[in-house]
Amino acid sequence: MNNYSMPKYFQNMPTIGKPVAAVNNENMEALKAIETDIHEAIKTVQAEGRSDESLNESGQMTALQRIAALVDKGTWCPLNTIYNPEGNDNGSTGIVKGLGRINGKWAVIVASDNKKLAGAWVAGQADNLLRASDTAKTLRIPLVYVLNCSGVKFTEQEKVYPNRRGGGTPFFRNAELQKLGIPVIVGIYGTNPAGGGYHSISPTLIIAHRKANMAVGGAGIVGGMNPKGHIEMEDAEQIIQNTMNAGKQNPPGSVSIHFNETGFMREVYQEELGVIEGIKKYIDMLPSYNLEFFRVDTPKPPKYSAEDLYSIVPLNQKKVYDMYEVLARLFDNSEFVEYKKGFGPEIIAGTAKINGLLVGVVANAQGLLMKYPEYRENAIGIGGKLYRQGLIKMNEFVTLCGRDKLPIVWVQDTTGIDVGDEAEKAELLGLGQSLIYSIENTDVPQFEITLRKGSAAAHYVLGGPQGNNTNAFSIGTAATEMYVMNGETAAIAMYSRKLVKDKKAGKDLQPTIDKMNELIAKFHGESRPKACAETGMVDEIVDMTMLRPYIEAFVESAYQNPKGICAFHQMLLPRSTRDFDSYTKR
Repeated sequence: MNNYSMPKYFQNMPTIGKPVAAVNNENMEALKAIETDIHEAIKTVQAEGRSDESLNESGQMTALQRIAALVDKGTWCPLNTIYNPEGNDNGSTGIVKGLGRINGKWAVIVASDNKKLAGAWVAGQADNLLRASDTAKTLRIPLVYVLNCSGVKFTEQEKVYPNRRGGGTPFFRNAELQKLGIPVIVGIYGTNPAGGGYHSISPTLIIAHRKANMAVGGAGIVGGMNPKGHIEMEDAEQIIQNTMNAGKQNPPGSVSIHFNETGFMREVYQEELGVIEGIKKYIDMLPSYNLEFFRVDTPKPPKYSAEDLYSIVPLNQKKVYDMYEVLARLFDNSEFVEYKKGFGPEIIAGTAKINGLLVGVVANAQGLLMKYPEYRENAIGIGGKLYRQGLIKMNEFVTLCGRDKLPIVWVQDTTGIDVGDEAEKAELLGLGQSLIYSIENTDVPQFEITLRKGSAAAHYVLGGPQGNNTNAFSIGTAATEMYVMNGETAAIAMYSRKLVKDKKAGKDLQPTIDKMNELIAKFHGESRPKACAETGMVDEIVDMTMLRPYIEAFVESAYQNPKGICAFHQMLLPRSTRDFDSYTKR
């Protein structure tokens, strides 16, 4: 007997895709070489700082070991692993971050990287922490800190402390999450003074290791709270004495204070793993839906292997491919119901399933579009570019997804929005901003994959990470390229008039040509996958075979504790998409 609602709409949906005719070994090797380079960069970043062996010998687990003990096996989806916007020498922002399931419930997890300066707060970390709270807020799932933060790196305090997205902002974000009913749970290890102290006190619930402490200031700070602008010999002697005395005492804010006296610490554990088990215990207490409540079908894998993507998606940006074949490797049973097929043909929009959960999908079609767009005579449209009809279709589709409370997955490969007076008359500027308005008004979580190209303002309007209130996180692949415009276009825009001027003056053109080529090379280097991850244009570069696991993490998180619910029998999108007569005949 069928246990799922609306079977005529949600089960045995039309399928897409076909087996790959032949493996493209050259393309596969090129993509996997880039993935290997990313893997090596990640290994280098993770190895920086104190060795695993040294930490373990001192009785400490590393951040990665703590995470491995915390999350359900096979569910860890790292985010911002090599994010390093300020160019820190160790290649990171001093935290390990990602999505993981804890005893069956998804959470955003942030762990202080205690290999690096004992988990100090370094340049760029504040923004990374804000990205974590954005994800937790958008998905309405717990934010979990595995904290071991020695405070601010003093020699770079000007890069850490001030500004609107600086060191204090995450504390306000933690308060915001609690205001929204989203818990922030922290397990603390080691010494956490000053900024580290506020890290530990700003969450909802504090679980501590017996050697942990948290304080407004550390012992060294306590000894220097009356500054006079310089140090004299007498002061140096006093500092030496204070430091020696401090070493014989517990640092401020130890368990004896914050468990026995203030009661801020909810529980204290003797062993490191005890803290992890404590976090799990309190995660178990949190409300969440059984995902079966929202399922429309039995979970099924795609009909075709994700390994095929290495042959389907060309690394050569000028080569086209079939986006339907990509979608067929990502969603349940390769089923897909398309919304307004033929209208706005540069956009593929429709509904699919992930582990039996309904999701909206928007993707860029590729290839030539004959006699399109309609506002140009004898036009040939280019897949990946946005035109009037496609923008209208996306506005309608995301509005319906918002109305029906469906999370949205964007699979982006765009060269930008059509330009020129015809495009302006066709209102593309207004329709692009209308799409941003529609996305913001959906109030449902969204997830963006930059599969290949992410160019110009099209990147913004296609569910990009700029939508902080809707975009949970964004990922890229080994084929990802991101830029305002490609290098050649930029070089022409900057130097075309210079070339004309030099030509008229009879000057040698080669110096200008050399500058153009330098700019093209610069654009190329700054738009590559590794650069995109380091600067945060994407939250992670993942292997082609990992695209579906990240989608699974997103979709299951979105349904774990949604802000709103639309009953299946009250949804409009399925009814708007498919002809009812075709169902009654089934």
